[in-house]
Amino acid sequence: MQISPSILAADFANLESELDAISTADWAHVDVMDNHFVPNLTLGLPVVESLLAVSPVPIDCHLMIEDPDRWAPPYAEAGAKSVTFHVEAAADPRTLAREIRAQGARASMALKPATPWEPYEELLPELDMVLVMTVEPGFGGQTFMADMMPKVAAVRESVRRHGGEVWIQVDGGVSASTIEQCADAGADVFVAGSAVFNAEGAANNIEQLRRLVTGHGH
Repeated sequence: MQISPSILAADFANLESELDAISTADWAHVDVMDNHFVPNLTLGLPVVESLLAVSPVPIDCHLMIEDPDRWAPPYAEAGAKSVTFHVEAAADPRTLAREIRAQGARASMALKPATPWEPYEELLPELDMVLVMTVEPGFGGQTFMADMMPKVAAVRESVRRHGGEVWIQVDGGVSASTIEQCADAGADVFVAGSAVFNAEGAANNIEQLRRLVTGHGH
């Protein structure tokens, strides 16, 4: 059970100190948005390279961008330990996953809420993680979509059938009130933005989220 705080909810003017605040997390989740695949623009490779130089935890890059076949491998090459592309944007997801792995990163594939899992099940041997979006990608602070839990369960069932160590990540509206249903459905990597970066303090929030999912699972 791993916690990956999303810096989308952090103070962008003080990212180094915000990363230090989540040093007890398993990952730092970095959302790259290009204003094409999603209607928002966040940050790109130069900023990620700066974050990689100072982050106390490995970086989990979630690329909400067009043409990940071209743009995703450089994030792995730069040192991101996990790189997630959206299958809806990838021309050749199998080759892309292999290229990400070849650069030394974990290859991960994301599904938007409307994207079914079944057509992509055959890609499992190429993947280290599957991200089931629990909001429409593009903005932080959205309401959790509980109707995505059957999709999480379907991915978990596929992983069971195929064998191998594939993580299942959820991202969007994950908080103290929703994280347990994600774990029960089969998720084991939890992205949380505003539920971590708030007045209660990031370290406390990470600890609380971790406590809630300890003992759940498969």
